[in-house]
Parts: sequence; structure tokens; C-alpha cells
Amino acid sequence: MSEEDKELELLKAKRLLEMQKNISQKQKIEELKAKKQQPETHSPREIVVKQLGYRGLEVLENAEAQFPAETSMVIAKLAELIQSGEVTEIIDGGKLLALFRSVGIRVKVQTTIKVEQDGKLVSWSDKLKGDSNTSNQNDIGENPGL
Repeated sequence: MSEEDKELELLKAKRLLEMQKNISQKQKIEELKAKKQQPETHSPREIVVKQLGYRGLEVLENAEAQFPAETSMVIAKLAELIQSGEVTEIIDGGKLLALFRSVGIRVKVQTTIKVEQDGKLVSWSDKLKGDSNTSNQNDIGENPGL
């Protein structure tokens, strides 16, 4: 084979490789289009959970445990609003709790108040217990004025 034949074969091979890449890219694009056309079926709860923010899941789980029937109706309507685009913001726990309360569902959520003491977070009740103990010791203890 002459040099020109080798170059020609090399060019043909490169062109064939390019054509194969183009075909595979077109197939991938068509697959993606087909996936987009197929409606994704998610349960209303999954749709709502994807939209929840800080402590939202905790409030939702408490509501489901305390009021299962009512919560499922609220979730269904909220999922419908999310899918239609009327609700686009992230729903944190406070907003979700306010939503439940606005429709008459009084969801109870475990809350604690913590304060900083000596560089640590301490519950408010422990802080009050600690302060009352130290004040009682000072009242009962030695009198520095005598």
C-alpha cells in the first residue's frame, strides 16, 4: 500500500468514528426526550417531602402520627399546588405547622429551649435548676459578712 492509501484509510476510520459518536449522541438525546415525555409518578407525600425545608419532615411525621386521615388530605392538596406551580418556595417546619393550624389541625411538636452556659448549650429547665441550686447554696452556705 502506498502512503496515500494509508492516509485515506486513516481518514475513513476517523470519519467512521465521528459518525458513530454522532449516532450514539442522537440516541441518548432521544432517550432523554422519551423519559421527559413519560410522566413521573410520585406519590403526593414524596412531592411534598421534596419541597420541605428545615424541620419540615419532623412536623409532617408528627402530623401523620397524630392526625393520619386529615394529614393525608392536606398532603394531597399541597402536592397538587406544588405540581401546578402555585407553591414554589421551600416549606420549613414553621410554615407547615402554621398551615396545619390554619386548617384546624393542632399538631403537637416536641420543643426545647436551650441557652448557652459556660460555652455549652443547656436546656432552659437545667439552667433554672442549676441557678436555683447555686442561689440556695449561697443563701444557706457560709455567711462571708460575719
